[in-house]
Amino acid sequence: MTNTAYLLVSHGSRDPRPHLAMQQLARLLSEMLPQGEDLIGIATLEANIQPLHQQIQDFADQVQAFGCKIVQIIPLFLLPGFHLMTDIPAEIALAQEVINESIKIELCPHVGSYPGLEKFVSRMMMTVKADVSIILAHGSRRPGSHRPVENIAASVGAFTAYWSVPPSLELRVKELITAGYEQIAIFPYFLFTGGITDAIALAVETLKLEFPSVTFQLAPPLGTSREFADLIGDLIKEGEKVFG
Repeated sequence: MTNTAYLLVSHGSRDPRPHLAMQQLARLLSEMLPQGEDLIGIATLEANIQPLHQQIQDFADQVQAFGCKIVQIIPLFLLPGFHLMTDIPAEIALAQEVINESIKIELCPHVGSYPGLEKFVSRMMMTVKADVSIILAHGSRRPGSHRPVENIAASVGAFTAYWSVPPSLELRVKELITAGYEQIAIFPYFLFTGGITDAIALAVETLKLEFPSVTFQLAPPLGTSREFADLIGDLIKEGEKVFG
């Protein structure tokens, strides 16, 4: 394992909270691995003074000093949208051109495809008492990108809604209220607290005012727990059995 280093890549935000959460996640993962502090890094696709390919190059240079031959890129993305399927592979290709064969850059499956994610979401949902649950994802216009979250929702008996594309949270809530539900739990399918989760919280408060007879519960984002770090750590430890 010591010949491999891991770079966690998130979308990036000008809001400092996702960056702090990334740092905390990296710290938790570093505790699980030999030489973990030296072999776990973080990078962002956007909102960074450096483009992602330069961040990858810098990290590769850094970990070569510890004998690493491989850098595995772990995309902290839940849905396979354009950023994940197009932008990140392009940035990796640019970095690999500069690095040549001195160190190999590998793109791992994104977090949203991890086989343990369904159980993780299910356990989260069991902590909230409600008649019905909504999994609220960001959404993407890329065809087929919603299939993973739709599959998870179907397996745990939840409904889906999307922040940036239909069906919206408000529409889904109104449908469920019309169907007779009075206790609605909302699970943001986002990794970290930030501007969008703030807007979701505000939207939920507005729904509470509009439907005072209905109880709404809003769960925290997925990536704020130790269990989420364990999910990634377990997959890292399995190495090629998962990523190969």
